[in-house]
Amino acid sequence: MKVRKYNIWTIGCQMNEADSRHLGSQLEALGYAMTETPEEADLVVLNTCVVRQQAEDRAVGRLRFVDQLKKKNPDLTVGLMGCMVGMREAPRLKKQFPFVDVFMPPSDPGPLMDFLRESQDGNEDDDARIEEIRSKNLQNAIQDEEYILPALQRTNTVQANVPIVLGCSHACTFCVIPYRRGPERSRPAEDILKEVRKLVAQGVREIMLLGQIVDRYGTDFEEDYGLAELLQDVAKIPEVLRIRYLTGHPNYMTDKIIEVTRDEPKVMPHFELPVQAGNDKVLVDMKRGYTCDDYRALIERVRRICPDNTINTDIIVGFPGETEEEFQGTYDLIKELELDKVHLAKYSERPKTIAARKMEDDVSDADKESRRLRIDELVDEILTRKNQKWLNEEVEVLVESRHKGKWRGRTPHNRLVFFESEENLRGALVDVKIGFTSPYSMQGELVKVKVPALPQIPDLTKIPMFHRPLKETLNAG
Repeated sequence: MKVRKYNIWTIGCQMNEADSRHLGSQLEALGYAMTETPEEADLVVLNTCVVRQQAEDRAVGRLRFVDQLKKKNPDLTVGLMGCMVGMREAPRLKKQFPFVDVFMPPSDPGPLMDFLRESQDGNEDDDARIEEIRSKNLQNAIQDEEYILPALQRTNTVQANVPIVLGCSHACTFCVIPYRRGPERSRPAEDILKEVRKLVAQGVREIMLLGQIVDRYGTDFEEDYGLAELLQDVAKIPEVLRIRYLTGHPNYMTDKIIEVTRDEPKVMPHFELPVQAGNDKVLVDMKRGYTCDDYRALIERVRRICPDNTINTDIIVGFPGETEEEFQGTYDLIKELELDKVHLAKYSERPKTIAARKMEDDVSDADKESRRLRIDELVDEILTRKNQKWLNEEVEVLVESRHKGKWRGRTPHNRLVFFESEENLRGALVDVKIGFTSPYSMQGELVKVKVPALPQIPDLTKIPMFHRPLKETLNAG
């Protein structure tokens, strides 16, 4: 009996990656097996991003490709998921892409699960198919809600993204996320901790806590429990080696969060604090809620409380109405603060946002590109100089994967490191002596292994929390 296969194409942020992981595990609970080849799949899902026009264009291009697949195979099931669908875009998209069978809002695989279960109703072969899957591939048959890694990710996933805040209510004028992911809501801590425990039991060693504004976690709770308390509770889980969190907002980064980042060894000293612009008028137009001096004060506070740190930021150039003088303020702020990384983007008008409705996109493409290049060159200069301090130093690296014959991993400060070794070191914690630095990565020699690599294949049947029959999972629907 043929085992049905699924293929998930994912673009965009870490939140989308987490959503695709959850979807994959639920599909495997229904008896599907993952394939990296969409032409072989019985089910193709596109998990989309529309934060920038370029990302939306890529999604549309992929949809055209899947349309051709469906014309060749009419039985192919097609699902569209993520921010392209948003909370209320499905009716419009159904007219534009009639070959799509199921539309799913971000973080909600429910419509697809319902569709697949309904298509299986009355199928007498289901029990036989389930038992065949159990006998052929026990790993696929052991599932427990959405917290289990898809089969091919087990022992291959060193770092996992765990959403803790869904949606956003801040409504910056340039941002489409509140319109596509809905209002902000924090997940209960017990659900998050349960997910983390199950992930580390499957080999995950670093947890990335996610939120559109992650430092607002818990503000919708009645009890006094926020990101700082959650970080401390996640750190109590013995198997967790490292914890990170993103993305912060300057208005909500409290001293308590900074202090926990400093004091808790498992929390990496890595801050993501988007400034977006270095001019007060532009910040008002963006509805960011702080001034340049407020941001300077925050960076000073982080560096004072937690001196051993990395601070990354986001910048948008070419926002509507941004003059050359206002852009120069952004350039000067980056030069002054010497932050550790800048996620740089040219302004891209997004439908339904305040900027799209009320502001003219009047900065030319040429000016946007010129401003982007100038910031890019400045950041290259800053990082070239800052990373040189690591030359001939030993750094701790959590090894993630192999890349072009070398192992790659990250330091506590989130710097990318490459080194050579014939050993299997996926998931190992190692010391590396740095012999070469560049703006965005470093290379070195392995000194010692501090925590051994992940085992090749964990037997989940030996772990009590995972010992649950597939049939029971299906019935729990």
